[in-house]
Amino acid sequence: MGDDQAAEIQLLRRQKAKLIEILSSDADFVLQHADSRGLLSPHGYQQVKACRVPGEKVTELLDHIIQRGPEAAQGLLELLKEQALQETFPLLHFVKDLHVRSLSSGSRLVTEKQLMAAARAVGRSWREIGRLALDIPSVKLEQIEEDHSLHVERVFAMLHYWRNCQREKATAAHLHSLLSQEDFALPPERIDFLLEAD
Repeated sequence: MGDDQAAEIQLLRRQKAKLIEILSSDADFVLQHADSRGLLSPHGYQQVKACRVPGEKVTELLDHIIQRGPEAAQGLLELLKEQALQETFPLLHFVKDLHVRSLSSGSRLVTEKQLMAAARAVGRSWREIGRLALDIPSVKLEQIEEDHSLHVERVFAMLHYWRNCQREKATAAHLHSLLSQEDFALPPERIDFLLEAD
């Protein structure tokens, strides 16, 4: 995986204490914005929402996003630069000057070869992953099941459909973060190749 993959995460970790201090003044505001951008899993959202103390809520939110990987971390960094958050938290102006030192290798679009390797990593719960993680309609999943008899081909077709729908958002890091969601997380050793350089 190397240090490149963790560039966004390292940046968030370095600024964590400062961000907790600033964002705690309106933790719910940050949570709603992060959720509307899809930076949290449904389970993660409930976990963060359940925290009563603002400081704890922000800590839990940051930890959850860091855990989800570089794609979510990058999403949060972009969110913190938005006007709505800059106006609510004037002290956030420093975020605009933060730059991820090196682009994550996972920021490139996912390749056919990577899709096939990911397809081999997905087990029997492929339909659940398709519906919940990749937002693929049940009708489409049924169609894929009818069109392909082999398990790996079905999963590959599903991932291929996801890539076509996502277009420029279909990065290896994005796919990795979706497949890492806690409700149906695939073993890291089976999908971490998505974060490795070629």
